[in-house]
Amino acid sequence: MTPRARRALFTVVLFFAVCALAGSVLQHRVGAQSSADESQLRDSLKSFTNVYAVVEQNYAEPIDGDKADLAIYDGAIPGMLRVLDPHSNFYDPKAYAKMREEQHGRYYGVGMTIQQAYGGGKTYVLYPMEGAPAFRAGIHPGDVISAVDGKSTDGMSSDLVAKALKGPKGTHVQVSMIREGQAKPLIFDLVRDEIPNPSVDLKYEIRPGIGYIHLKQFQETTAQEVIEAINGFGDLKGLVFDLRKNPGGLLSQAVEVCDHLLTKGQTIVSQRGRAYPDQNYTATHGNEGKTFPIVVLVNRETASAAEIVSGALQDHDRALIVGETTFGKGLVQTVYNLSENTGLALTTYHYYTPSGRLIQRNYTGVSLYDYYWNRAGALPSNSTNQEVKLTDSGRTVYGGGGITPDEKIESPKANHFQDTLLNKDVFFRFAPVYLANRTVDKNFQVDDAVLAEFKQYLTSQNIPWTQADLDGVSDWLKTSIKDKIVTIQFGQLQGLRTMADWDPMIQKALTFLPEAQALEDNVHKVLTQKAQARNEGAQGVPVQP
Repeated sequence: MTPRARRALFTVVLFFAVCALAGSVLQHRVGAQSSADESQLRDSLKSFTNVYAVVEQNYAEPIDGDKADLAIYDGAIPGMLRVLDPHSNFYDPKAYAKMREEQHGRYYGVGMTIQQAYGGGKTYVLYPMEGAPAFRAGIHPGDVISAVDGKSTDGMSSDLVAKALKGPKGTHVQVSMIREGQAKPLIFDLVRDEIPNPSVDLKYEIRPGIGYIHLKQFQETTAQEVIEAINGFGDLKGLVFDLRKNPGGLLSQAVEVCDHLLTKGQTIVSQRGRAYPDQNYTATHGNEGKTFPIVVLVNRETASAAEIVSGALQDHDRALIVGETTFGKGLVQTVYNLSENTGLALTTYHYYTPSGRLIQRNYTGVSLYDYYWNRAGALPSNSTNQEVKLTDSGRTVYGGGGITPDEKIESPKANHFQDTLLNKDVFFRFAPVYLANRTVDKNFQVDDAVLAEFKQYLTSQNIPWTQADLDGVSDWLKTSIKDKIVTIQFGQLQGLRTMADWDPMIQKALTFLPEAQALEDNVHKVLTQKAQARNEGAQGVPVQP
């Protein structure tokens, strides 16, 4: 057996040991682990080792190097975990390092998001992060990375290009870029720096006195970012808190965000499992009486920690939840650090909202593909869901499959023409062409002249279109064109704001702020009446039962 194969196999042994440790803790709490259980575990591990040895010795091709890693990391361990639940997960060294980087919210490099063209080939800059070395140097979205430190990127994956761009703080890296309208590659000498990756990627006053925050994930800096964003608005009259496409992240940060918005002492979330004691999280500091109406915007990709925040604010009538029923991910994973810089995320708890709703959606007998992507009809409806709970003011809410919104807002559905433009990255590719020999100012609008050039571009790329196609999605079309052009000229934040100002779901969410205010007023009234009744009862004053 090769040394690399032995290291990979050792990871499996350690994996079994961690699972066994979790199981022994479980048995310690629910009953003594029998010798038969221990013997069965040893037999299973021996069987796996024997199978791997036979495969390595007799397979038609040598199993060494990357193939050994793939057999273990992408085959054996994930296969075992999928039998348990959809969220227990194994991280190979690359995935584990990426997860830790995302949790920290920072890394060292040049600060740009890159992507390989569909089907391989060129690696493009999607956008440089504002304030990062790449942004300061003048690198644009749409630039093609042709070489790093003189080495051609031809045939390199975007992961390898990204790895070449990262490095210790203060070190230099030379990047060659091919840009539309430039006859020769542009050479940039960049000095690597610490690159923040904020979880709040957009925050601004979307209406006078009304704040808008989009939170893309929960990482180590999230709560502080949200608090700073809210405080930065000044005298806030209302907030649209956008959690769409937020996959979750660190529980501690979800709790801290809720702590800033709820009243001291209110429950935020509880964890219930078998291997460890139940845990209840409450607001320890509270909002100090500073309240304002909140509308939380969610969709089917809102998950985990984002559902904890949505559920807590809904159960306490602190916010009106609008949008679509959320993903339904309420399983808690504890991450164990294994050998060879690998990790195991093992499900140890279930999440429950303050009213006692289970967030997790049923996954029994459902394939991973259907669980993640083909969920039509899988989410519970209000009429059939048996888990019915009450908010603080007595409103009915439903559990057992994500967070059901108070007001439903459908995500815009794209037609075939829109899908074609998006799949071919038309707007991303048109913007550098349009700006090849011109600049725009912040008052730029997509007028008939811009549309005429866009039509010519579609024709040059053999993309079929009709005037009826364009007219049918006119507002979306103009906004999408403007987004990519202003992103090149002024940076990613200007592009994100352009889309948010148009987004029909955000515009609809704004109309529910008066309803959110009424919800806030009503729950204060109800809680005051309940507190008064308790006080009178404690003093011996007769009260109505």
